[in-house]
Amino acid sequence: MGDPWLSIIGMPDDSADALSPASRAALAEAEVIFGGPRHLERAGAGARGRAWPVPFSVEPVLAERGRRVAMLVSGDPFWFGAGGSIVGALDPSEWRSLPAPSTFSLVANALGWRLEEVTCHGLHAAPLAQLRGVLRPKGRMICLLRDGDAPAALARFFCEQGAGAARLHVAERLGGPDARLRAVQADGFDLTDVQAPVGVGVDLPEGIGLPRTPGLPDDSFVSDGQITKAPVRALTLSALAPRQGDLLWDIGAGSGSVSVEFCLAGGHAIAFEQHAARVENITRNIADFGLNARMQAAHGRAPEVWAGHPLPDVVFVGGGGNAALYDALLPALPAGTRLVANGVTLETEALLAQLHAAHGGSLLRIELAQAAPLGTMRGWQPLRPVVQWSVTL
Repeated sequence: MGDPWLSIIGMPDDSADALSPASRAALAEAEVIFGGPRHLERAGAGARGRAWPVPFSVEPVLAERGRRVAMLVSGDPFWFGAGGSIVGALDPSEWRSLPAPSTFSLVANALGWRLEEVTCHGLHAAPLAQLRGVLRPKGRMICLLRDGDAPAALARFFCEQGAGAARLHVAERLGGPDARLRAVQADGFDLTDVQAPVGVGVDLPEGIGLPRTPGLPDDSFVSDGQITKAPVRALTLSALAPRQGDLLWDIGAGSGSVSVEFCLAGGHAIAFEQHAARVENITRNIADFGLNARMQAAHGRAPEVWAGHPLPDVVFVGGGGNAALYDALLPALPAGTRLVANGVTLETEALLAQLHAAHGGSLLRIELAQAAPLGTMRGWQPLRPVVQWSVTL
C-alpha cells in the first residue's frame, strides 16, 4: 500500500488510549490533525488540531496533501462516515483507514440486536422523512442523530406517522465512561439532557409503513388532479421495472407520483414538468417522502429542459407525448434504455401504435372500472382507457 500521507482514524468515545497501536502511531506522526472539537480534545491534538469547517468540507484536508495528516471520525469511517466523502478525490495509495466499532455496532451490542436484522440510518444532516419509506410493522432500526435535541424530534416524527407506540432506546456516548441507555415510548417522550454522540434503537409497532407493492393511494401525494391514478401507476411501475440505482426521466411528471414510487423502489429520478405550480407540488412530495437525495424536479419544456442532465436508464412519458417529443427523445437515449409511455387520447393512442410498429416492444390497452353509486344501488363507472407502450431501445 506504499506510504500514505492521510490516515483516516475511527475514534471511540472514551479517549485515544482505546485506539489500536496503529492508530496511536498515526496520531503521533501526524503534522496536522482534522476532527470535531470533541475528537481533537480526546486525541490531544493541541496546536496540530484543525476543526472541521461549517458547513462540512474535506477541502482543507486535501489542501494539506504531502504532509502527514490524520483525519478523526466517529467509529467506522465508511459507514455513514466522512471517509466516503474524501477518498473519491484520492488515489488508493494516498490513504489508509483505521476503523473503530461504529455507533451502529455499539447500539446493537448494547441492546442485544442482530445487526443484520436491523436497518441503519445516518440522519445527521438528512430529513427524518426519509424513514417513511422503510417503516415496517414490528421492525427495528438504528438511527444516528445530529445532537441531543434530535431524539425528541424523532419521537414526534413517529407520532406523526401513526407510530406513537414505537419504543425508543436512546443511547448516549456509547463506548466511554459516560455511556447511558434509556428507553421511552415515542408518544410519551420526556427525556432531557441527551448527550451526543447519540444513536436511537427503535422497536416499531404493528400496523405501520407503506406497502411494498406499487400503487400508493392517490391521496398520499400533493396534486392538482394531474396524477397517474393508483391502478394505472401500479401497472406503469411494473413496466418501468425499477432496479437499485436506476435513473428515471419522468417527462411531464404532473405530481411526480411515478417518480416517488420509482425512488421508493430503490431508484433515482428527475421529474421534468413545464407548469410551475406542478413543480411546487413535486417539490412538496419529494420533501414529504424524504427523497431529497434521490429525486429532483426540473422546471421547463421538453426537450430543452433535458440539457445538462445525466442520461437515464429508464424513461416514463405521461399522457401528453406528441410526435415532436418522441422525435427528439428517441435519438437521445442510449441503447438499453427502458421506455414506457402512456396515452389517454385517440391521437396519442394512434401515435403509440405507430411507434410500436416502428420500434417493437409491447402495446397494452388498460381498461378499468370502479364501483360507484347508481341511484339507490351501485354500478360500474368506467375510467378513461389508457394505452401503454413499453420497449427496451
